[in-house]
Amino acid sequence: MAAGNFNVGQRKSVLSEINVTPFVDVMLVLLVIFMVTTPILYQGVKVSLPQTASSKIPVKDQKQITVTITKSGNIFLEDTRYSLREIAAALSKLMAAEGTTPENGRVFLRADKSVKYGFVVKVIDEVKKTGVEKLSLITESKNIRDK
Repeated sequence: MAAGNFNVGQRKSVLSEINVTPFVDVMLVLLVIFMVTTPILYQGVKVSLPQTASSKIPVKDQKQITVTITKSGNIFLEDTRYSLREIAAALSKLMAAEGTTPENGRVFLRADKSVKYGFVVKVIDEVKKTGVEKLSLITESKNIRDK
């Protein structure tokens, strides 16, 4: 900030100016930081989702639990790996710990597009054994990949 006394006619006045260069420098650094960290915000299990052209379905304020099936056939509940036989018990335990019931909870299933359909159906069957009524399949919008 620059300040000085200048003679204006018979009066002395103070001229104040804001130096915007440091402000712009800080904003550019913050922009770079956000650009670098944004792609790594989602730290879940990496899968290649099948693509669809349908629009997004609005999700109400319900507890969301994610089951992920990777390309190699591994099953994850949130970020913890389970076998096919263990997934129903683990899901029931997680829902009980979070205070959700099968009627008001919502389970999202993310499956890699190369996983066999029969295996996905087996996982869905195990999830349904817990009494979950709302099971949604997560896909990737074609618009995102095409750009």
